[in-house]
Formats: sequence, structure tokens, C-alpha cells
Amino acid sequence: MKKVCHITSAHMQRDIRILIKECVSLSKNYDVHLVVLNGNDEVYNKVTIHSTSYPIKRRLDRFTKGVKAVYKKALEVDADVYHLHDPELLQVAKKLKRRNKIVIFDAHEDLPAQIKGKYWINKYLRGIVAWAAYTYENRTVKKIDAVVTATPFIAERFKGIGKVVANINNYPLLNELESATDWSQKAKEACYIGGATEIRGCTELVEAFDDKLDMTVNFAGNYSPDNYRGQLMLLHGWKYVKEHGFVGRKEVAEILGRSKYGLVMFQAFQNHIEAQPNKMFEYMSAGIPVVTSNFPLWKQIVEGNKCGICVEPKDPAAINKALLYLVQHDAIAQQMGDNGRKAVVEKYNWEQEEIKLLALYQQLLQE
Repeated sequence: MKKVCHITSAHMQRDIRILIKECVSLSKNYDVHLVVLNGNDEVYNKVTIHSTSYPIKRRLDRFTKGVKAVYKKALEVDADVYHLHDPELLQVAKKLKRRNKIVIFDAHEDLPAQIKGKYWINKYLRGIVAWAAYTYENRTVKKIDAVVTATPFIAERFKGIGKVVANINNYPLLNELESATDWSQKAKEACYIGGATEIRGCTELVEAFDDKLDMTVNFAGNYSPDNYRGQLMLLHGWKYVKEHGFVGRKEVAEILGRSKYGLVMFQAFQNHIEAQPNKMFEYMSAGIPVVTSNFPLWKQIVEGNKCGICVEPKDPAAINKALLYLVQHDAIAQQMGDNGRKAVVEKYNWEQEEIKLLALYQQLLQE
């Protein structure tokens, strides 16, 4: 049986895309291993996980010492295919090629666009850093076997550069989040699941909640930077926030099961406009209507499938108005939720993406 090794120096051990979707899917046909920077050795659904348990004290450590640590551990696996999940791992791609390994780079994000929104990079240097990242990515990708992308937009960027480009959308697992809770039994609650940051619109989201709306919003995720939570606590709408912190998949399903509305209010940064946020599709999978940013692609998905409302993400009043409409038109809200679930069943699900992933591996391994 061919051996496959996925490597990450940035993501958590049980990352949804890396472990629960890609690695588990591949384990149907291959001996699959996952190397992570910090975690625990374990076997998860036939996937063998190896951790370096390397202490990271500074962000720079991850890009340097952390990469060396996971690379060393990955070499011990001695796989036929190495699947890299972070841009900093491209620095070991050529080393793996010299060992005659098949190398795949998984572009989760449009890195140059993402860099322009990084608060920890000096704003005057972001353009230069983004250009350098763009150049380095393109130059390295030309020398490896394939690029896997998380959105069609990222795939277009690499076409003509990568030898093989496969778009594997990060859609939800079909039955993971389907709710057994009857609509009439759901609470008058909204939810936001994911990293809580300013550029993801969490300030405007909290500001949208007031006494007139009289609704709780479930917050599940970590705050970044750490002091951002303090900023949100000063807002009037904070008293309607119910914090859950970072939660596992079971808790995500429970929150979605009792909530009636899902929120994704990313701000109009370049990296967001063409993104396909996993949480938006997870809300749809759970059968709840979504209130999202009014980016053209998002409008095409949400309004095209009649499963929610798109609004200006920098306008708390517009977010409030959309939620109030859903509260006052409960039958329409329920129908929107049903429409979203139907769209996931028919087209936005991981089971269809898995077929493309397995086909890529068969192509590269010439099976």
C-alpha cells in the first residue's frame, strides 16, 4: 500500500480540512500519516498522527525551527507522497523532490492577499512582503507535482504555474452537522463560529445586537489578538454574547442545533471577497439561514440558493435589520434554512470533493 504523509506546522492536530476530511478520505486507499508541530501521537480513523511536541515561543520560531522539526519527523515516515499544508513548508519542497518524492502543496488561502490583512506585519511593509510571498510561492510551485486549492479563485491564480492544479473545496461533511432539532424547538439565538477578529467583522457583529432585537449570539472561537475580547466587551451588544471559547466538532453541532441564525460578516479585504468560508456552508448544512457579507460570490451562493440575507458588513444597522426580518418572518427563515440544507446535499458537500482528491492521488501515483 502506498504511503502518504500530510505535514502542517501551523494547524491544529484535528484540523477539519487536513485531518477529518482529506486524511480520513485518503485512508480509504492509502497508508496515511499526519505530522503536526504540537499535539499528541495517536491513530484517528486509520490515520497515524506524529507530533514533534516542539515549543513555540515566537511566531518566527514556527517558520524556522518549527519547519525543521516537522520536516525531520516527516522524513522518518518515508512516504511516497508528501502533502504540505502551510506556505512556510514550501522551503522543504525542493528537498523532498531531491529524494524523489511526490510533493503536493495545499493552498488553503490566497497568501499574498492574506498578508495584506495581517495586523502583526507593519502596514508599510505588507505590500512588499505580499509581493515576495507571491514570487516565492510561484517559483516553488513550478518545481513540485501538484497544487490543491480550497477555492476556484486560488486555483485560477496557480493555473499555468503548477503542473497540476486541483480545486478541492472545503465543503462540509454531508451528515456531520445535520440537526435533529425541530425548528419550533430552536432557541431565539444566532451564532458565530470561528476565529474572532476585527477583519472578520466581529466588532460590527456585536454592535448589531440591541434591546430591540433581544437575541443571544453564541460566540465559539478564540480571539485574536488576545486583547480584542476586551475591545468587544466595551460594546453595548456585548451583553447579548454567550461565549463558548474554542469548541470541538460535537460542541459545534450542538450550538448549530439549537441556534436559528448563522452569521459570517467578514470585512472587504481582498482575501475575503473571493473566499468560501467553511462556516457559511456549515450553517447551511445545519439547516439555518445565514446573514453574510454582500460580496458578489457570497451573494451568488446565498441569494442564489435563497438560504439567507447578504448585507454590508461594516453596517451594524443592516445586520440588525436582517436578523430582525428573520425573527419577524419565522416561516421564511425556516424555508431559507431548508433551502441551505438542500443546496449542501446537492452540491456543497465534502463527499463530492473527496472524489476529486482521490482522483488526483491516483493520477500522481499513476494507479
